[in-house]
Amino acid sequence: MAFFCLAVNSLCAAAAEKKLLVFGDSLTAGYGLPYDKAFPVQLEKKLRETGYAVTVINAGVSGDTTSGGLSRLDWTLQQKPDFVIIELGANDMLRATDPAVTRDNLQKMLETLQQQKIPVLLAGMKATTNLGQKYVTAFDDIYPVLAKKYSAVYYPFFLEGVALHRDLLQDDGLHPSAAGVAVIVDKILPSVEKLLKTTDKR
Repeated sequence: MAFFCLAVNSLCAAAAEKKLLVFGDSLTAGYGLPYDKAFPVQLEKKLRETGYAVTVINAGVSGDTTSGGLSRLDWTLQQKPDFVIIELGANDMLRATDPAVTRDNLQKMLETLQQQKIPVLLAGMKATTNLGQKYVTAFDDIYPVLAKKYSAVYYPFFLEGVALHRDLLQDDGLHPSAAGVAVIVDKILPSVEKLLKTTDKR
């Protein structure tokens, strides 16, 4: 088998290549950044350096909410990904959307992916304290609860190590700079590797 792969190396490489869909908002779309500095591009580069044959697809839409994500999920999945990262909810929080709506939308997305047996990494978000403790608790609890319910790989906070660090953010104080994205990639990489090792699709 090894000799065969050497003889048709390009065919074997194509067969081994996996597709990872990053389904999110401006944080993954690369808002305010050159194309090659966006999260999906930096993540793919890091994964390939680590030895993974993975194409990372940028399915981030700036300004998207979980409602918008739910409405476009089915046609986005026509790209036939092997794995999906969901990074949505920040814009729900910024609009003070009822956490019950956010939870319902994310749950429906996870149900769809589970039905299609596509392993998922769910990246959590954190609510700002100015929304009040009741809202913060209800919103923050969405992600760990759903990740457990749907056996998704859970990454607690997508902006870990970057939020509130002005030197890693763009001038708006919300979106990561290229350096900030690099920090996000380094921190989330172990969780992404865990996702990619979920070869036994559910």
